Amino acid sequence: MMKRNLSAALQKLQRAKFFLVAVAGVALFSACATFSSESGFISLFDGQTLNGWTLVGKHGPGYGVTNGVIYCAQGGGGNLLTEKEFDDFVLRFEFKLEDGSNNGIGIRAPLSGDVSSAGMEIQILDEGAALRGKWGPLHEEQYHGSVYDLIAAKKGALKPPGQWNTEEITARGRQIMVVVNGQTILDANLNSVTDAAKLMKHPGLFRERGHIGFLGHNDYLEFRNLRVKELPHADSDNTPPEGFTALFNGKNLTGWKGLLNSPNDNPIKRAALTPKQRAEAQQEADDDMRAHWRVENGEIVFDGKGRSLCTAKDYADFEMIVDWKIPAHGDSGIYLRGSPQVQIWDPFTQPVGHGAEVGSGAFYNNQKNPSKPLKVADKPIGEWNRFRIIMTGEMAHLYLNGELVTRDTVLENYWDRGQPIFPSGQIELQNHGGPLWFKNIYIRELNSK
Repeated sequence: MMKRNLSAALQKLQRAKFFLVAVAGVALFSACATFSSESGFISLFDGQTLNGWTLVGKHGPGYGVTNGVIYCAQGGGGNLLTEKEFDDFVLRFEFKLEDGSNNGIGIRAPLSGDVSSAGMEIQILDEGAALRGKWGPLHEEQYHGSVYDLIAAKKGALKPPGQWNTEEITARGRQIMVVVNGQTILDANLNSVTDAAKLMKHPGLFRERGHIGFLGHNDYLEFRNLRVKELPHADSDNTPPEGFTALFNGKNLTGWKGLLNSPNDNPIKRAALTPKQRAEAQQEADDDMRAHWRVENGEIVFDGKGRSLCTAKDYADFEMIVDWKIPAHGDSGIYLRGSPQVQIWDPFTQPVGHGAEVGSGAFYNNQKNPSKPLKVADKPIGEWNRFRIIMTGEMAHLYLNGELVTRDTVLENYWDRGQPIFPSGQIELQNHGGPLWFKNIYIRELNSK
C-alpha cells in the first residue's frame, strides 16, 4: 500500500513539474512574441553586462547589473550612456522606483557636460516623494516625464514605488512624446520654448543627435527591457525644417540685397542716410550683388570679387541654420544683426600662428568676451559645414557640425564698443576676397520673453 501511494505521489509530482515547465514555456514564448512583434526595435541591454554603454562622471559605485536589470546603486550614479548615437527614435523600457528615487533619461546627449543642459533630460522621479516635499518646492517642469526644466508633463501615470512601470519616449525632429503605463503625459514641440533665459541655460535643447542614457542622482532604481527603434528621415536641400523659413529658395536671390559701400556698410552710418540716399546706395549695392553672387545647382556662389550679401529683412532673436563651404585658405563669416562676426576660415592649411588653427564658429571681433571656439569642429576643406546659431538678446550659442563651439557668449557691438549689440539688424554673408558657397539657409524667429 505504501509503495502504491509513493508511486502515485511521484506521478503527481512529475505531472506538476511538466505543467510548470509548460507554463514557463508559454510565458517565454509569449514574451518572445511580444518583442518580436516590435518591428525594427533593437535591444540596448543584453541582460548580463553593460556592453555597449559608457559610464561618465561615476558617483560612488555607479551602475551595475543584477537579475537581468540595470541598476543605479544607492549613493552612486553618473551618466550611463549608450556608445552609439541616435537622432530620431522610439525608446521603450521598464523601470522600478523606490520611495524617493530620482534619475533621468538623457536623449541626444553629448558624452561630456551636464546632460540636462548640454543635451536633453526626460525626468525620472518619484512623484509621491516630490509631492511630500522631499526636494522642496518643485517647478512643474521638474516632475516625472517632463523635458527637465523646460516643458512640463502631466502627473498621475506612475505606479507606486516597488512596481514596474513601462515608458516610451519618441523623439521625431522637434516633437517629443512620453507615454507612461499607456498614458501620454507629454506631447510637445521643442520650438515652443522661446524664453531667452531658458534657451541660454540649455544649449543642447536643439541638438539633432546624441547618446541615450541614465542620469543617476545617488538613488536606487532598476531598468530592464531596453530597446530602441531608429526612425528614418530625409532632408532635402533648401527645404526648411518644421518651424523654419527658408532665407534662400534654391533658385534665385529673392530676399537678399547687396551690402552698401563704405562708409555706409555699418548700421550706424546706414541709419543716418536720408531715404533718397539709402535708395540710391542700395541700387548700387544690388548691382554689385548681381555681378558677383549667383545661384548654381541650388547653391549661392560668390566669385570672390564683390561685397557681402545681406538679408533684405532685419532680425532680432532667432535660430538660424546655414551650410557653408570654402576653399583652401578661405575666409568668411556671418554677421548677426549687421555686426561682425561668426568666423569662418580654414584651420587646416593656414600656417601656425595665423589664428585659423582655433577653428570656425566664434565671435572673432570680441574683445571683452570669448572670441575663440571651444573646439575645432570644421570638416575638411571642400566639404559642407553646418552652423546652428541661437541668438537671444546679446547672447548666442553656436553649433558647428553638431558640436557646441560657442556657449551663451555675448556678441559685442563692433561699431560702438560702448553700446550693446543692436536689438535687430540684417544677417550678412561676409567675404574676404575668395570664392564661397552657401545653401540650406533657414531661420526661426523667437518671441523671447
